[in-house]
Order: sequence, then C-alpha cells, then structure tokens
Amino acid sequence: MSTVIETAPPVAAGQAPGKGRWIEDWRPEDADFWATTGKKVAKRNLIFSIFSEHLAFSVWVIWSILVVSLGTLTDPATGAALYPDLVANQANATKIFWLVALPNLIGAIMRFPYTLAVGRFGGRNWTVISALLLLIPVGLALYVVLNPGVSYGFLLFAAITAGFGGGNFASSMSNISYFYPERTKGTALGINAAGGNIGLSSMQLFMPLMLFMGLSLTFATAFWLPLVLASALCAFFFMNNLHVSKATLAQQFAAAKRPHAWVMSFLYIGTFGSFLGLAASFPATLKFVFPDDQKFDFLGTGLLLPIAFLGPLVGSLARPFGGWIADRVGGAIVTAVVFTLMAVCSFGAIAAASAKNLGMFITSMLVLFAMSGAGNGSTYRMIPAIFKRQADAEIARNPAAEEQLLGQSRREGAATLGMAGAIGAVGGFILPKVIGDSIKATNGIGTAFSWFIAMYVVCLIVTLTVYIRKGATMSRV
Repeated sequence: MSTVIETAPPVAAGQAPGKGRWIEDWRPEDADFWATTGKKVAKRNLIFSIFSEHLAFSVWVIWSILVVSLGTLTDPATGAALYPDLVANQANATKIFWLVALPNLIGAIMRFPYTLAVGRFGGRNWTVISALLLLIPVGLALYVVLNPGVSYGFLLFAAITAGFGGGNFASSMSNISYFYPERTKGTALGINAAGGNIGLSSMQLFMPLMLFMGLSLTFATAFWLPLVLASALCAFFFMNNLHVSKATLAQQFAAAKRPHAWVMSFLYIGTFGSFLGLAASFPATLKFVFPDDQKFDFLGTGLLLPIAFLGPLVGSLARPFGGWIADRVGGAIVTAVVFTLMAVCSFGAIAAASAKNLGMFITSMLVLFAMSGAGNGSTYRMIPAIFKRQADAEIARNPAAEEQLLGQSRREGAATLGMAGAIGAVGGFILPKVIGDSIKATNGIGTAFSWFIAMYVVCLIVTLTVYIRKGATMSRV
C-alpha cells in the first residue's frame, strides 16, 4: 500500500498534521497512491485552503462596502456628512472608485511574491502567514470606522492594505495544483477558486445584513477578525507542505520564458479581471446609475447591496462549472464561448443603464458575472494542460528525461497559475477606474462598457488564433 513519507514528527496519512509537517512522497498520478492515500490528504488541504482563501477575498473587497456605508454617515448634531468625499455624486466618482480599485492593484502586485512563497516556504506555512497578514487591513478598516473624519489620504492607505487579501489566491491555487492529478485538476482548481471567490459575495451580503439587524458598523467590521485568526489556526493544524512544490526562484521564473504563460495571463485579464473589477465596483455602480430607484433599497438604509452580492456569487459558482466543462470539451472552446457572451452582455448592460431599466441591468450583469466565472475556470484548466502538452512533446524527443521534464512542467504550470492570477487581477484595478472616469465624465457607464466590449473581442480573437485554429500547436487544449 502507498504511504505518505513525512518529516518529523511522523504522522499517518489523514491525521491532523503537526508543526513543520512536510510530505516527501507525493505521486497523485499513481492510481494506487491516489486511491489509498493521496485523495484523502488532498481533500483535507483543499477544504482548509478554501476557508483561508474565502476570508482573504472577503477582506480584499471590504472597501466596496465601506465606501457606500461611510458615505451615508452624518453628524447627528449638524447633519453634515462625516465623509464628504464618499457621498455618491458625480464630483466624487473618481475618489470613490479609487478606493475600490486600489486594493485590486495592490492585490495583483502581491500575487507575484505570494506565488513564489509556496515554493520557498511550503503551502501550509505560507497559508498561515498570509492569513495573519489579513489582520492589518481589517484592523485599519476598524480604525477608520471608530475615528470618523479621518483624511482621504488615510482612507487610501487603509484601502491599499486590503490588497493583502488578493495575494492569497495566487499562493493557494499554486499550492493546490500540486495536490491533484492532471485528470481532475481543472475541477479541483475550480472548486478551490470558487470557494475563495465567494468571499467577495460574503462580504457584500453579511456586512449590510448585520447593519440591518441593528448591529453597528463597528461590529460589522470587527466581525472578520476572529474568522481570520481561525483560518490561520486551521491552516497550521490541518494543512500540509509538499516537498514536490519546493523550487528555486530560477525554476519558478522559468515559466516567464514561455510565450503561452503571457498569452494566458492576458486572457485572464478578460475573465478574472472582469470578475474582480465588476465585483468591487458593483455596489457603487448601482448607487450611481440608479440613485432614485428604491425598489432594492436595503430597507431604508440607502444601500443597494443585497443585489450587489449576487454578482460575485453567481460568478463564483460558475467557476467550477467552467473548469468541469473544460475538463470534458477543452478549455479553449469554453473560453471562446465565454468571451463572445461577455461582449453581448456588456451591450445589454449599456442599453439597460441608458433606459434606466434596473431589472434588465441586473440581469445583464449577473449573466456577465456568470460568464466571467466560467471563463476563470476554463482558463485555469488550460494552463496545466498547456504545460503538460509541452512536456509531452519534449519527452518524445528525450524519453530519458521524462521524470525531470514532468516535474518541470508541474512547477512551471503552478508558477504560471500565479503569474496569470497576478496579471489578471490588474484588470480588477483597471475596470473600476474606467467606470469611475466614465461616470465623472459622462454621468454614465456607456463609455466604460464599450471599452470592455472591445477587450472581450480582442481576447476572443487571441483564443481562436492561438488555441482553436486548426494547425495551432496548442489547438483544442
């Protein structure tokens, strides 16, 4: 029977790991090993990876709620706005959308070192560290709530630290990619990503729900502190480090020399960049585009947030479905369909906003979110498949180096997952900024969404040319 070989203190497979636990022998492609040992260990690590990543995503978009909530606060004595820069009007559009865009930019930057950290420190160890770092943005957000009237510059600083939450995704996906065999990797990565992505929806649902229940904004912000601590403890006690994931910086940077790593990173801007950017800006966009429509007012609070949470929710749920379909028909085909429908839905959003049809706008946005989520799953399925195909071609020329080449393909594929995640998250910064600039210049979103349509068309052309066109090296990957 296959066994897991671990460093001291030795622990049987499936038991709670001890401090410093490393798994030395990991062979997920070995059917016997996977059935007797690997699947159980991989599932356990996946569960607690999702928990940690879910909270990281929640913290990442905490400012999407705060910009709307703080903007409604007034001085009881004078009735003046406590945060005049956050009052939803055309003049403040750029300032408000900067606060929801900056965390995404910082999160994108943080994904590069976070990806490398898995190979340097181990997946379990880095999950603990990255979870504890989330205490900083939550603590600063709490300070802002407790000290009304702090400067706009301090708000920007506090929002920047929320970007720590964005880095967790890259390290989590890179880590989980080592645990699963190639045949189920798309589904596993889709589930891991979806569990994390739903954190966006959780923040946009539970914070306003707590406010409705009569709890203070202070409580609704501090609520996330014990959960973050719990995620760090769970990672410490129940996750593993894989020796196979260890890699030097040179080995990980080797992925940057692969042209397909850059092509997939660009496509991920179109899918994940859209998902993240639209999720972060959705509450404020609703507030600006439909300021007088009270049908979805949060029971008199002036917040349109109960509808906003549905966007990232459907996008998150669609992600594993996109990975599952991609496992069966190929990621490139799914990705091409996704970009086509995203362009169509963007036209629908423009028309609905122009007609002030809230129902049509929400419908268009929800389908757009769903397509972006499915595209996230399909593109992340394509990445390991691309590197596996490259390895197979190199093995055919040099069979003696099969083990080395397969190990290299796994490392480069994992590094590319992080690289694509980082570059794709830049879209999460660009989209809110474009929306904010569009609202300030035209008092509408038509200009912004027209640019998004152009981006989706370019992504579709790249997908068709590189990954579907007959004769392409990676055709139907």
